[in-house]
Amino acid sequence: MSRFFGEVRQAGYVVHDIHKEMKHWSEVLGIGPWYYADRVPVKNFRYKGEPSPIEVSVALANSGPLQIELIQQRNDAPSMYKAFLDAGRTGLQHLAYWTENFDEDLARLRARGLEVGMSGEVGERGRYVYYETETHPGTVIELSEVAGPKGKLFKLIREASIGWDGKDPVRPFPDLSTL
Repeated sequence: MSRFFGEVRQAGYVVHDIHKEMKHWSEVLGIGPWYYADRVPVKNFRYKGEPSPIEVSVALANSGPLQIELIQQRNDAPSMYKAFLDAGRTGLQHLAYWTENFDEDLARLRARGLEVGMSGEVGERGRYVYYETETHPGTVIELSEVAGPKGKLFKLIREASIGWDGKDPVRPFPDLSTL
């Protein structure tokens, strides 16, 4: 538990081949099922304060209470993911903390002096920010709002992992507007 952020809820891995990684995690590590979106509908994405037309594929699965996120950037738009890969890295890029009080936590962390490196939105009440906290690979901090449909999606993914028998290892993301 972090005294500044709370519980780590997600470990985010930036990868070159998301399909290969889903196969590895499910077949070798037994983690799944994976919920996959070929193109996540990211809105209002900004990198270092500037708009950036990012395109990403994302896969999510749980191992117990910890969500694993696989991210493959599909274009060359500026982002912290691209900077991570351009530095010759792959693998764990960030740790995420979830909140239902996004604005309050954003203000509290801003007051602590944390700088936002990139931000965006996925669905209603699905805002997120990544802070410039990387002191070595894998230490970027993400604050993710889970008050709306995204929170319901994360609950569905966690519940699907409980007792998962290895069948249907890759599943499509449900429509967030229906959650």
